[in-house]
Amino acid sequence: MRVLLTNDDGWDAEGFHVLQRIAAQLSDDVWICAPEQEQSGASRGVTLANPLRVRRFGPQAWAVSGTPTDCVLLAVNDLMEQRPDLILSGVNRGQNLGEDVTLSGTVAGALQGMALGIPSIALSQAMMVYPERRADLFAPAEAFGAGIVSRLIEAGWASNVVMNVNFPDLPPELVKEVEVTTQGFRDVHHMHAERRTDLRGRDYYWMGFRGKLSNPQEGTDLRAVYEGRISVTPLHIDMTHMPSVHDLKGVLGGAPPKGPREGAAG
Repeated sequence: MRVLLTNDDGWDAEGFHVLQRIAAQLSDDVWICAPEQEQSGASRGVTLANPLRVRRFGPQAWAVSGTPTDCVLLAVNDLMEQRPDLILSGVNRGQNLGEDVTLSGTVAGALQGMALGIPSIALSQAMMVYPERRADLFAPAEAFGAGIVSRLIEAGWASNVVMNVNFPDLPPELVKEVEVTTQGFRDVHHMHAERRTDLRGRDYYWMGFRGKLSNPQEGTDLRAVYEGRISVTPLHIDMTHMPSVHDLKGVLGGAPPKGPREGAAG
């Protein structure tokens, strides 16, 4: 089995080394194509306005001056001798849960693999509190990653789906269960911009996340990880809201309207 690895934290990130060790338990044909610099929050961004630079740092390993999506596109279409059988993206430093999956470069790398017809899995290590340095930071992902991926490969999944795996922030011996979940949605807003002032007296902003936990529904990725379970969520790209499609057909079906309706507020 030929496996391609990517991430959004950069080619030399600690979690990416964990992913390489996970992949080595699954295959002896592992390829790497990851961003030169951190691309967290890049989502499915593609570099269109600048050239992409590629640096080879191993026999089957490249660093790219772009996003995870760029990396997968270049690896599959140009850099690799043959298409991979599996793409693994991660292991991200921090959880990718709920609405955050639409921001995640880790999930985006897997989504691009799926778009190219390759089974793909995103893996993230939850960190509810971000320590400066901790020896066991990725211990749950390291302990259970290969087993989860192996079981998913054995089971298989639909060609228009990616698997989003999140490991809880617990010592491995306290992780007792795996739960197949749905994508949740937080009932609190946890992203914010902090205004600061530089040494010349000018304002700038630093985007970040508040550590406050939400109260998610049972069965969601958020609830599973909050309660110490490994979350496995099948995701797909189609974001169509079908009830709204049904409702709007009665309003906008047929010939296009030519102007505001008489008596409409304005």
